[in-house]
Amino acid sequence: MDNKQTTGLGRRDILKLTAAGAALATAGLISSKAAADDALSLKGKRIAISATGTDHYFDLQAYNAQIDEVKKLGGTPIAVDAGRNDGKLVSQLQTLIAQRPDAIVQILGTLSVIDPWLKKARDAGIPVLTVDVGSTNSINNTTSDNWGIGKDLALQLVSDIGGEGNIIAFNGFYGVTPCAIRYDQLVNVVKYFPKVKIIQPELRDVIPNTVQDAFAQITAILNKYPEKGSIKAIWSAWDIPQLGATQALAAAGRTEIRTYGVDGSPEVLQLVADPNSPAGADAAQQPAEIGRTAIRNVAKLLAGQTLPRETYVPALLANKSNVSDIVKKLGIG
Repeated sequence: MDNKQTTGLGRRDILKLTAAGAALATAGLISSKAAADDALSLKGKRIAISATGTDHYFDLQAYNAQIDEVKKLGGTPIAVDAGRNDGKLVSQLQTLIAQRPDAIVQILGTLSVIDPWLKKARDAGIPVLTVDVGSTNSINNTTSDNWGIGKDLALQLVSDIGGEGNIIAFNGFYGVTPCAIRYDQLVNVVKYFPKVKIIQPELRDVIPNTVQDAFAQITAILNKYPEKGSIKAIWSAWDIPQLGATQALAAAGRTEIRTYGVDGSPEVLQLVADPNSPAGADAAQQPAEIGRTAIRNVAKLLAGQTLPRETYVPALLANKSNVSDIVKKLGIG
C-alpha cells in the first residue's frame, strides 16, 4: 500500500514539516532568551567595576559600556580606574571589598597582582566576575575566544609570509591571561612551520608610552636586520605595539614587513585598510559588547541563574581583503 496515499504525506512532506517544527522551536527559544534578557534587573544593586586602566580603546569601551549597562538595568555603578598603577589597583580593590557591593567586576589585570584580592572578595561573600581575567576566583569571565583569536591571527601571519621567514614577537605581558593565550597559540602554530622562526630575544612591550617604545625597539631591530627579507612579520598580543611597529616600518621604508595584532582599535583598522601600510591584520574584538555582557551576567547571577565558567563574545579577523566589511559590522568610523 502507498504510504503517501494512506497518510496524505510523503517522506519529503514529513521532512519539511519536521524542519519547520525545528525552526519554530529554535525561534521560540531565541524569543524566550531575548525576553528573559529584557527582564533582567539590577534595581537596588550596587555593582563595583574595577578597571586596570582605560587608556586603551578596548579598556575604555568595555568600562564605559559596563557603567551604562548597570544604569540601564536600574543599578548603581561604583566605577574605579587604576590608571595602570598596580599599587592603586590593589588599594581600590581593598576599598571596594570594604564597601561590600552586590558584585565586583574586574576588567583585565596581571593575575599575580589581582588574584589575592579577588579571593578576598569571594571569601567576604561578594560575587566576583571578570573581563579577560582567567582567575579561579571569578564565577564567570566574559571574554573573546582568545584561543581562536591567537590561532587565526597566527595562521594569517604564516599564510601571508608564505610559511617561511623570521618574525619578531612582542611578549611583555605574559602574566595577562589573554596575552598569554594568544602568544601560546602563535608558538603552537609556528612549530608546524619549521621555516618560520621567532627571533630571540623577544621584545617586551611596555605601558605607558607603548607606541613610542615599540617604534624605538623596531627601529633598532631594523638596523640589525637591514636586508629586505631578513624579517617577514611583527606580532603583538594587542594592537598598540602593532601601531608603533607599523609607524616604524613606514618611517624606515620597510613596508615589505607586515604587522599583526589584536583588539580592533580604529586607528589600527585604518592602517589595515590602507593598501600601502605594513599593517597586515588585526583581530577585532567587541569590547562594548563584552562589557555589556559581563553586566548582564551579573544580573543573571543575582537573579539566581547559573552562569557558565566563560562567556565568549565573537571577534572578527580583519585583513587587507575584508577590513571594510569588518569596520561596517563593528560600526566604527
